[in-house]
Amino acid sequence: MIRIAIIAALAAAALPAAAIAAEPAAPAVAEPAKPKYTTAETDIGTLLDDHAAKAIIDKHIPGMTSNEQIEMARSMTLKAIQTYAPDDVTDERLAKIDADLANLK
Repeated sequence: MIRIAIIAALAAAALPAAAIAAEPAAPAVAEPAKPKYTTAETDIGTLLDDHAAKAIIDKHIPGMTSNEQIEMARSMTLKAIQTYAPDDVTDERLAKIDADLANLK
């Protein structure tokens, strides 16, 4: 008899905890999706290897991807290249490239 009483008491004590645990969790706030590529974080080599990303660069900085020296910059980012070509790689152009890159899937 005592064993049954102890088991019943333990089961009754566990019910409130189980009921609390069964409550649905608040929905997590979805973070905005991180773009696949960015001018500040993605190296130029990766952008050149993706035909869509390369086309975006060509659109905003014509001639850059066909420059014979571009292969030497494959490990750099477009943002880093800005230091060497500030007239061609402007903040405005980088912002437009980032906006187009954000639309790539």
